[in-house]
Amino acid sequence: MKKILLTGASRGIGAAICRKLASSGAEIAACASRHPEELEAVLEGLGVGGRLYALTGDLSAPETPARLVSEAAELMGGIDAVISNAGISIPNQLKELDLDSWDKVFNVNVRAPWLLAASAHPWLKKSGGSFVAISSMSGIQPYTKMGAYSPSKAALIMLVRQLAQEWVEDGIRVNCVSPGLIRTPLSQAVYDIPEVKAAREELVPMHRIGDADVDIAGIVEFLISEKASYITGQNMLADGGLLDSIQSHIKGRPSS
Repeated sequence: MKKILLTGASRGIGAAICRKLASSGAEIAACASRHPEELEAVLEGLGVGGRLYALTGDLSAPETPARLVSEAAELMGGIDAVISNAGISIPNQLKELDLDSWDKVFNVNVRAPWLLAASAHPWLKKSGGSFVAISSMSGIQPYTKMGAYSPSKAALIMLVRQLAQEWVEDGIRVNCVSPGLIRTPLSQAVYDIPEVKAAREELVPMHRIGDADVDIAGIVEFLISEKASYITGQNMLADGGLLDSIQSHIKGRPSS
C-alpha cells in the first residue's frame, strides 16, 4: 500500500487524483488550504475509513510545506509519493499585476512544490519514491491575461527537471503532468454554454474536453507506480493534441 501526500485535494483534478488512488488501495494524506469542508466531503464520499487523512494549511506560507510533510509522515509511518497539485491564478495583464499578486502565485505554484519536495526528500529517498507536480499547458504556451500563472507553471516544469537530475542518484523519480482543457466543477459553468463548449471542442484535435478522472488521474497513478520506474524528469502533456495543432488553425496556409 503506497503512502501518498497529495495537495490541492478538495476540488477538481486533486479530488479526481484522490479518488483514483484511494480506489487502488493507497493510503493518502490529502491536503486543502481554502476549502477544508470540501476535502472532508471528498474523503467521506470515498468511504475507506482510516486510510485517508485530512490535512489543512496555507501553501503560500513558507512554513506550511514542511509541516504537512511532517504530519503526513507521522500519520502514515512514511511517504512513498508526493503529488503537488495545489495551484492558484490571479488573472490580470502583467503590466497591471501588483507585486503581492505576483509573489502569491509564485509562492503557491513554485515555491511550495519546491519546499514540499525538499522536506519530503529523506522519506522519498528511504522509500525509493517519487514526486509528481501538476503544471498546465499554460506553462508551455502563454495564456494572455493570466498574469503570473503561465510564468509560474513554466518555472514548475523546469523545477521538476532540475529535481529529477539532482535526485536520480537517490533513487527518487520526479515528473510533471500538464493538463490541457479539462472539465472540472470549477470550469463546468464554461461548458454549460453550448457555443463555448462547441468552440473549445472544435479546437481540440480529439474533439472533446478532457475529464479529470478519466484523463489526468490515471497518468498520475502511472507515474508513481513501478510501471514508470524508468521515467524521470518528464512533463506529460495531456491536451488531446491541442498545442501541437496551433499551425493548423492558421488561415490561408498552402495545401502543398
